[in-house]
Amino acid sequence: MSLNVKKGDTVVMIAGKDKGKTGKVTACDPRSGRVVVEGCNIVTKHTKPRGANQPGGKNKMAGPVDVSNVQIICPACNKATRVANKIEGDKKLRVCHKCGASLEPKKVEKKAKKAKADKAETPVAEEAKEKKTAKKAPAKKTSKKAEAPVTEPTATETTEQAENGGEN
Repeated sequence: MSLNVKKGDTVVMIAGKDKGKTGKVTACDPRSGRVVVEGCNIVTKHTKPRGANQPGGKNKMAGPVDVSNVQIICPACNKATRVANKIEGDKKLRVCHKCGASLEPKKVEKKAKKAKADKAETPVAEEAKEKKTAKKAPAKKTSKKAEAPVTEPTATETTEQAENGGEN
C-alpha cells in the first residue's frame, strides 16, 4: 500500500478520539497502512523491569492510527488537504490538491553544500586548505624500531663489560 504521508509531515486528525489535533508524523508503516503521530492516540504501555538500569512501570506513548484518519496540512495555504501527484521530469512529486504547492520537504543539506562550495572558491579558503595540507604532508609514519627508547645497560651487561675491559 502506498502512503501519501511521510515521516516529518504535519498532519491533522480527521477521525477518532483525537479529532482536530495536529502533530508531526514520527513513523510510517506502509504494509499495515498506519502512521504514528506525536501527541495523538496516547496509549499506556506496561513494562516489566529488565534489570537494575531498566525499571518497570507504565509508559505513555503515541500509538499508531490508520492513515485514512489523518490529512496532511499544506505548508503554503495552512489547510488540511488531500495529496495530488505531479510528475516533473523523472520525479513524482506530492502537491497540495487545493493550491498546487509542493508538499515535499525542503532539503537544507544541498544548500549547505552549495554554501561550502562557494566558500571554497574564495582565495582565503584556498590558502587555508593549502596550510592544512602543508601541515599534513611532513607527518610521516615511522617504524616502531626507530621510536624505541634507548635503554641503559643492565647490571649483567656492565659486569661483562668490566671483565672484558670495556671492550665488546
